[in-house]
Amino acid sequence: MAAGSGKAAMSEAQASAGHFEDMQSAPRFPLHLSASVKSQGSAYAAETENISANGVLFAMDNDVPVGSMVDFTILLPADVLGSRQDVQIDCRGRVVRSFEDRGRRGVGVVIDEYHFERA
Repeated sequence: MAAGSGKAAMSEAQASAGHFEDMQSAPRFPLHLSASVKSQGSAYAAETENISANGVLFAMDNDVPVGSMVDFTILLPADVLGSRQDVQIDCRGRVVRSFEDRGRRGVGVVIDEYHFERA
């Protein structure tokens, strides 16, 4: 127990798991958009399954291990946005989940940084 607190100190794994649960609680939007994912010198084609304020779930043919840092780009089509130009979102994040789903990989990524650009 931590001195004077009356509670046991939370382990790093427990804190991380709690943080992941917090991220999971953000509303998810089922958007299927083309994306490119880069990790450890390799680039992969992907499609978003859903997007939230905290992260994105990709469907892809390649596995990207949990803990990997990734850079990814999502293109938002102008017609979906009601704008004249497509909007590109460049993001940096880390893989927090990876699983097999219907012959493809599901790769969950927490977004650490993002930047909008007109494509």
